[in-house]
Amino acid sequence: MTAAEAFRALHHHRAPGDPLVLPGPWDAASARVFEEAGFPALATPSAGVAASLGYEDGQVPAVEMFAAVARIVRAVEVPVSADVEGGYGLAPKELVERLLETGAVGCNLEDSEDGVLKDPRAHADWLAEVREAAGDRLFLNARVDTFIRGVSDPDRAIERAALYVAAGADCVYPIGAPPEVLPLLRAGIQGPVNVGASADGGPSPAELGARGATRITFGPGLQRRASRALREIADGLLA
Repeated sequence: MTAAEAFRALHHHRAPGDPLVLPGPWDAASARVFEEAGFPALATPSAGVAASLGYEDGQVPAVEMFAAVARIVRAVEVPVSADVEGGYGLAPKELVERLLETGAVGCNLEDSEDGVLKDPRAHADWLAEVREAAGDRLFLNARVDTFIRGVSDPDRAIERAALYVAAGADCVYPIGAPPEVLPLLRAGIQGPVNVGASADGGPSPAELGARGATRITFGPGLQRRASRALREIADGLLA
């Protein structure tokens, strides 16, 4: 079984309340901490990696993002999926090649750009090209940005999710979906559903799993919490 196949298998046959929890490393050191804690796989957050490289979210040059992902992959033995935002304008074949060069087993791809939702059918066509180029070598997590772009109707997210699954996405991520609508999303979406959890309270991964989440990620929340802890340590050194 390849690493990508093993990663894909982690998303299936999960019991309600037992979602796959994927912490988001922002550098090699944090990746090793999460691996040593016992997590079976990791998923990088683009905003957390951006902060570690000294950039604002969305401003990291593609070459630096891929290099950062490669360093994280090299540091651990568990599978790593990479958040590569909207694909950096790369053609599907090149995007897949660059991802495979890092050693990543999957990727997260967004369906909005500069704060505006993309045409869902055009995006689905693009995802289908990514899937064709990748074959079964990459796990595709298709982010659905309706909730964070002001579209609160769950049906709109479900419609996009259906197009992306039909295009070959392994999982969909309705980012920003309120916990109370997760049962509706779960009922309307075929396949695994990624749900974002807070690193500072809110429903636990088990609670989100019971509502319909297949897997849990944290975005940049863990990196930001670690930065706050480091600031407290730094302040103490000056006391």
